[in-house]
Amino acid sequence: MSDLYWLTDEQMAKLSPFFPKLHGNPRVDDRRVLSGIIFINRNGLCWRDAPAAYGPHKTLYSRWKRWSEKGIFARIMAGLAAEHGERKTVMIDATYLKAHRTATSMAAKKGGGGRLIGRTKGGMNTKLHAVCDSQGRPIDLFVTAGQVSDYIGVRALLSSLPKVKWLLGDRGYDADWFRDALKDKGIRACIRGRKQRKTPVRYDKRRYKRRNLIEIMLGRLKDWRRVATRYDRCPKVFLSALALAATVIYWL
Repeated sequence: MSDLYWLTDEQMAKLSPFFPKLHGNPRVDDRRVLSGIIFINRNGLCWRDAPAAYGPHKTLYSRWKRWSEKGIFARIMAGLAAEHGERKTVMIDATYLKAHRTATSMAAKKGGGGRLIGRTKGGMNTKLHAVCDSQGRPIDLFVTAGQVSDYIGVRALLSSLPKVKWLLGDRGYDADWFRDALKDKGIRACIRGRKQRKTPVRYDKRRYKRRNLIEIMLGRLKDWRRVATRYDRCPKVFLSALALAATVIYWL
């Protein structure tokens, strides 16, 4: 029992404002069910292998599936991350997440399209695009198919960037349109130039070194086994796993 994960009263107080309103019969104990969902995602277990202390595994899976499809877990992370208070610097980066065989069974008709899984040199992958604040805390997450380039994937995150002075990014984000878009938003780009550029781009090397914070953040998210390996066919459910990991690690 001591090895199991349990949400505290303080953590439940932060989460409860985002829970769906009750209609009819009351829900099964939120603390027990959500603690079980977190345990499963962190340890990469099959739902039927959930410890008995969390109750029936069908209850855990049903809640996980239902709330994921409604976007509850994504809204929880977005709501808590909205209090970041960042005004100076954000960082952006992307990483590959390996797709398991159960997520890549494209022959299945149900949910066969739009899974955001693509073939890369490393096999079938999904790519996570993330924005974090100056403390290395994730404030926005977005997923694409694995073969999508960094600067194409960032289009989805551009409009939600907070009003800050600086954006740090590696050379994967070195595109003239992106630099211009940041300039229009009043954000200065600290992005390393591509090797193919005829005219080298200047950037603040000392400031650029702080990018290690977002790399550490992505590494910590991958410590959750259902994040490092994608088992879910539905991209909305997989994004919920990412949002849940980010919430527990950084925002509770």
